[in-house]
Amino acid sequence: MRKIIFATNNAHKLEEVRAMLNGNVEVLSLSDIGCHEDIPETAPTLEGNALQKAHFVFDRYGLDVFADDTGLEVTALGMRPGVHTARYAFPDRHDPKANTLKLLGELADKADRTARFRTAIALIEGGKETLFEGIVTGTIATEERGTEGFGYDPVFVPDDADGKTFAELGTEVKNKISHRARAVQKLAEYLLEKS
Repeated sequence: MRKIIFATNNAHKLEEVRAMLNGNVEVLSLSDIGCHEDIPETAPTLEGNALQKAHFVFDRYGLDVFADDTGLEVTALGMRPGVHTARYAFPDRHDPKANTLKLLGELADKADRTARFRTAIALIEGGKETLFEGIVTGTIATEERGTEGFGYDPVFVPDDADGKTFAELGTEVKNKISHRARAVQKLAEYLLEKS
């Protein structure tokens, strides 16, 4: 079976991607290949960060790899937090709860709550780069709702979800309609076509 590295140690992301590839491609994490370094993400765009992470792994291990970067882009905030989504509240660390509270605070007096989640995936196979993108549009709720998912899931209400947040929809539904799902679907079709 074909093996590919997903440049992440995020168990949630790994689980989502493995489920979507349905056992047709073996997806290994960074820890599976013994990569425990802190991979830099210093590019000004999601695509740039995804490519930076993929190249880091490919250049050191010589293995086919894909990496993703996801951003929440909120219209009323000039498409912020964007590339700073994971470290929105604190530039030096991930704090999902603080990120969500900061977002809700900044939108407290805003009428326009439209937003989108965007995922960029960079695949490197034998040195060749291919990019995939997934977008889901929606709005930011006024308060957290739901218990499933992670990150901003309790406040992001995707369009066509009957007003439910990602956290209320549950993992199974989210995995079918999310930004990552859409990007991974494109990646999966590409990989399966070639295997």
